[in-house]
Amino acid sequence: MTSFNLNEFWTAESREHLGVAEKTFETLKGDFSKILDLCATSINNGGKLLFFGNGGSAADAQHLATEFTVRYVRNRKPIAALALTTDTSSLTAIGNDFGFEDLFARQIEALGNKGDIAIGISTSGKSPNILKGLSAAKENKLVTIGFTGADGGQMAKTCDVLLKIPSQTTARIQEMHITIGQMLCGALEKKLGLV
Repeated sequence: MTSFNLNEFWTAESREHLGVAEKTFETLKGDFSKILDLCATSINNGGKLLFFGNGGSAADAQHLATEFTVRYVRNRKPIAALALTTDTSSLTAIGNDFGFEDLFARQIEALGNKGDIAIGISTSGKSPNILKGLSAAKENKLVTIGFTGADGGQMAKTCDVLLKIPSQTTARIQEMHITIGQMLCGALEKKLGLV
């Protein structure tokens, strides 16, 4: 067993987290405001939010869609949101019949309508199925939003708004994605006059 200094680990992780959080809140308010306005317009016009991601980002997609459809803090009217990561029959059929890269594009073609919001989550901005999903959303006239980190990978080409967490560390990027996502839910509730 190797020696492990918990105090050093604890301090390093907390300092990195706090540093990324501080940079996020200093630099991304403008992008957050744009995303909030786009989501409010879509919901007011009968649209919905479609979240999708892989791995931890798939879990974030499910978590955030639930916050919108159920509630954030207080009971209120539901906000139409869907995670494209939950239907195992669709996921396995698309993966088997078309390929993993088509996982989200196929669902967006089936479920997305003009004016809906497609929110692709990829910490690297390089996930082929996320990029293809965002491209399909663009082609079908959905509004495209990306949650990513570092330099954003290739997501900038297909996103109307790209929220880039200022970090190279996957864990820190994911922590900020869920924070910003929950803040979006809380802000949207207020902007729509639901709470």
